[in-house]
Amino acid sequence: MATRIYGIKNCDTMKKARQWLDEHGVAYDFHDYKASGIDRAHLERWCAEKGWETVLNRAGTTFKKLPDEIKSDLDKEKAIALMLTQPSMIKRPVLEAHGKLLIGFKPDIYDAELKA
Repeated sequence: MATRIYGIKNCDTMKKARQWLDEHGVAYDFHDYKASGIDRAHLERWCAEKGWETVLNRAGTTFKKLPDEIKSDLDKEKAIALMLTQPSMIKRPVLEAHGKLLIGFKPDIYDAELKA
């Protein structure tokens, strides 16, 4: 499986993750899910492996601006529906590499998980 990173082009965390990959010689494809969208199958798989609580970005402005009645009583289906309509609510970056799924960017985790 090729390395693919999912996120939003102008996100600062994405820039740091892509810079890390470039500096460490990790070739990757980039999928901008704000520009190109994301399908339910990806979100279902990511949520099944890491949990919807990890995949949903509750710290971002898009989520925080939601009315309280939408933010309350969240479950996997509601979270996936939100992320499908507002990809900005997906935590960034999402990295698929060599059968591994990494959510978010921490240089030490990238270093440990992506060493050849």
